[in-house]
Amino acid sequence: MQYSGARILIEALIEQGVDTVFGYPGGAVLFIYDELFKHQDRIRHILVSHEQHAAHAADGYARSTGKTGVCIATSGPGATNLVTGIATAAMDSVPLVAITGNATVPLLGKDSFQEVDITGITMPVVKHNWIVKDVNELAEIIREAFIVARSGRPGPVLIDLPKDITAHTGEWIPGMEKASFPVEFAGKRLVLSARARRLAERNGRLTFTGEDIDRAAAMLSASRRPVIYAGGGVIISGACGELTSLAERLNAPVALSLMGIGAFPPEHRLCTGLIGMHGTVASNKAIQKADMVVAAGVRFSDRVTSQADKFAKSAKILHFDIDPAEVNKNVRSDAAVIGDLKAALEQLLKKLPARMETEWNGEINSWKAHIPKAHHRKTALHPRFVIEETARRLGYDAIVATDVGQHQIWAAQFYPVARPRSFISSGGLGTMGFGLGAAIGAKIANPSRPVVLFTGDGSFRMNCGELATAKNYGVPLLIVICNNRVLGMVRQLQNLFSEGRYAETTLDRPPDFVKLAEAYGLPGYRAADETSFASALDQALADVAGGSVAVVEAIVDQNEKALPMVPGGRPIDEQIMT
Repeated sequence: MQYSGARILIEALIEQGVDTVFGYPGGAVLFIYDELFKHQDRIRHILVSHEQHAAHAADGYARSTGKTGVCIATSGPGATNLVTGIATAAMDSVPLVAITGNATVPLLGKDSFQEVDITGITMPVVKHNWIVKDVNELAEIIREAFIVARSGRPGPVLIDLPKDITAHTGEWIPGMEKASFPVEFAGKRLVLSARARRLAERNGRLTFTGEDIDRAAAMLSASRRPVIYAGGGVIISGACGELTSLAERLNAPVALSLMGIGAFPPEHRLCTGLIGMHGTVASNKAIQKADMVVAAGVRFSDRVTSQADKFAKSAKILHFDIDPAEVNKNVRSDAAVIGDLKAALEQLLKKLPARMETEWNGEINSWKAHIPKAHHRKTALHPRFVIEETARRLGYDAIVATDVGQHQIWAAQFYPVARPRSFISSGGLGTMGFGLGAAIGAKIANPSRPVVLFTGDGSFRMNCGELATAKNYGVPLLIVICNNRVLGMVRQLQNLFSEGRYAETTLDRPPDFVKLAEAYGLPGYRAADETSFASALDQALADVAGGSVAVVEAIVDQNEKALPMVPGGRPIDEQIMT
């Protein structure tokens, strides 16, 4: 069948199982949007207010489902506006396909109108990118893109489509049952070239050996104070059940990175919660007292290790990861198991006894009982009350999205996220403004689950235009703004380390967030104490149940801190508690 490049793109996306794309039109993607209009009964397009949030919405869609998110932008500034969202996805291993328009092939490299070298710009933050110069290669490039985004350690890819390629016609051959490389998407086995096979093999077909598993089992059998440090790789690989089984076999406490929240039940007796810069006393002390650290799907971020040479210095490190580049990158490991984490843990469990004895003698529970005083400060409306009261109303089924700042840490500390893919937050890049787009993507992907966005007044200023998107598409979200009228996390650092010189962190300025919500035709509520917050939450949840976005502005003390906190460069068990 002879189709235009734009039609081939749409057919290939549908072939990959894509049902929703997020984007913003422009001249260079005119023909793509014409085909989206013609095929709106087969693939849904969500028009955002800014291209950056197209990437964030696709990211939230992907994180909450495990599917590959898709976003589209026009050439030039449209393409560059995607870059922050692409980098956010890259840092947190989120599968994303970004599609950009560009000038026609004859005009490339000539500083043409709205032309930019987006493949060059994004090279450091994608797994791979392509610029299509032959319409007959388009279908296969799209197939390759989805394979690369999903295989091995997931991540973003980019396809740059010159406008004339979307207009040219080429032969469309649907995915066929006969394939030289066995990859399935949407239940179809696809025909792939040698190039596609090489890309897929390069992106995640390394695997562990039986000897690797035997070595790991022997190390664990010799340990007496094991600790599991679990991250986002546990969730990505679907290994949460195996993680729980391993913890119970080892009788080992489980410390979670920010990206690992949801990988292990928060109420489990072995869960010690967040680790690192804002980690719990129990997690941070356990790691420092351990003789064995099982690192599962983690990258030893500096936000976890602080001073790397003082991290778990008494322990042997056993690192499980699908990406060999992460092994020994930040912290030296004594042994590593490279490959799919779920498969590796399944094999490891076969080698371990049903229950191992440890030398943890009540220390973990005593550390878990140590909660900083700041978590109980007597203020009119404490962030802990805001988070926990919201959690009490929404329950374990909710998807929790956050922006970046103090509210992000409070949400991680106080919301009992019990299911994988239910905590959506920018961990590695720390992108303020990520939250609303990501929450919209997560809710569109999970219409039957409640979604709450916890944000701060600083972050919400960066993304509030997406209220128009949520309103237009009837996306029922609960938005809770922790408004302390400052850039809280930066102010906290200024308070602790700059003698209270609050340079450019005071935000006592417009907008009025309740009036802003009303300007978008949405209900908004303000609360300054526990009673009024509970009442506002009741009203907001009734609005959400009726299909609306609802905004609750919670006025919190500008001097409230996100504690515990490890000062930069200090060992993680040397925490600021007050």
